[in-house]
Amino acid sequence: MIKVGIVGGTGYTGVELLRLLAAHPQVELQVITSRADAGMPVSQMFPSLRGYVDLPFTHPDQAHLAQCDLVFFATPNGIAMQQTRALLDAGVKVIDLAADFRIKDIAEWEKWYGMTHACPDLVGEAVYGLPEVNREQIKKARLVANPGCYPTAVQLGFIPLLEAGVIEAGSLIADAKSGVSGAGRKAEIATLFSEAADNFKAYGVPGHRHLPEIRQGLSRVHGKPVGLTFVPHLTPMIRGIHATLYGKLTREVDLQALFEQRYAGEPCVDVMPAGSHPETRSVRGANCCRIAVHRPQGGDTVVVLSVIDNLVKGAAGQAVQNMNIMCGLPESTAINNLPLLP
Repeated sequence: MIKVGIVGGTGYTGVELLRLLAAHPQVELQVITSRADAGMPVSQMFPSLRGYVDLPFTHPDQAHLAQCDLVFFATPNGIAMQQTRALLDAGVKVIDLAADFRIKDIAEWEKWYGMTHACPDLVGEAVYGLPEVNREQIKKARLVANPGCYPTAVQLGFIPLLEAGVIEAGSLIADAKSGVSGAGRKAEIATLFSEAADNFKAYGVPGHRHLPEIRQGLSRVHGKPVGLTFVPHLTPMIRGIHATLYGKLTREVDLQALFEQRYAGEPCVDVMPAGSHPETRSVRGANCCRIAVHRPQGGDTVVVLSVIDNLVKGAAGQAVQNMNIMCGLPESTAINNLPLLP
């Protein structure tokens, strides 16, 4: 059994991790931390976990995380980097669901996240946890940077085109929409029901923190820098990301075959039949990215539609997928559940 700890178990990503790990046949939950709610039974805060998680929240100072085999950080940015070195030195594997280890350029990270990095040397060691690209490196990793939600949907949609060299890499466009759970469980005016319901808006147009992460991943695939316009939107739904991606084709290619061949055998990517329009509800609660590729009017523009559940393939589910790979388990263990419908 893998002894697992979760740092920061009270947010949406934390409870999603608990939902998945509680049903994992090879996991033994050891500790779930919370400063504000230490001592409270987890099932009291999250009644959905009654009968599945019997632990109370533990104050981080009493957590004894070094006794775990693997620790997930489901915390705000800037927390994992304070504790990761000690855990690695104790032989504990770490998966960070925040952004502390995602961006290799430290100055770029500090610019976007507004703080000094506590352990820049570990950023170079961290493996970016997108299994469809870095599976072999993840197998040997002791520190994995779990990708963001927007970056997962956008990268999986563009990767086949960039790998094949069939689009202009200098003018990529990602038009992406997210449910309000992507903003986290904290109370903010913009995500109050009366503000977010019956409403639709773009945000972060001058620049969003996920932009450098997406650009870094796509540039690595392409072999040189890419040009990307990324515009996120907030939609009046709880879960889900829908990314509509645009690129200009540079040569003739069978787009459907390209995507089907690239993701053949990938357990968590579903390339839909030609002409499909994937819906966010088709992946609700599932660790799956559904993709459809179009060429409107047979022109030189390719349109890729990519949908994920932002809390699963965009966060906790992908983290469990990475844990399975790191620990030599079947990759889909505990994350092959069917989506919820309606």
